[in-house]
Amino acid sequence: MSRIGNALISIPSGVTVTVKDNVVTVKGAKGELKQEIKASITVKVEDGTIKLSRASESKQDKSYHGLFRSLLNNMVIGVSQGYKKELELVGVGFRATSKGQLLELALGYSHPIHLMLPAEIKVEAVTDRKSNPIITLESIDKQLIGQVCAKIRSLRKVEPYKGKGVRFKGEEVRRKAGKSAKV
Repeated sequence: MSRIGNALISIPSGVTVTVKDNVVTVKGAKGELKQEIKASITVKVEDGTIKLSRASESKQDKSYHGLFRSLLNNMVIGVSQGYKKELELVGVGFRATSKGQLLELALGYSHPIHLMLPAEIKVEAVTDRKSNPIITLESIDKQLIGQVCAKIRSLRKVEPYKGKGVRFKGEEVRRKAGKSAKV
């Protein structure tokens, strides 16, 4: 029994959900998202809630049941509140600047890195004196913002000895002790 799939999704005010030909469209104040649903999963919108049910008890249908419930829940939250992620650049000389959808990063390599971000993501880079640069990403699509954050983090992974690299703001990094001198 899928516990996640059986949970109802409450629709906040200002959000409309429509289902047509296995495509669910969610519209809200921040934008519109669409998701195609497998034929074995049925979606019903009634009384301000979304309920999903599956056709059979096969392992694949159970998996899809929980998956599509989570995706629809993320869509409802995205169009009503949105998602925001903050990345911190820790390291000497690490810098970030944003011009529209172009993000320019200086991460200790011999050249700057230029990233063209999707139009659905709003980016802002702030560099204050005596603090690490912060990159703020905002979007209504949770999957897309997570993918972009993973791409930025992969450019300079956090290393365990000095803690340098790109990390989420407030993320704890597990540190290792370096070599100890011989006595």
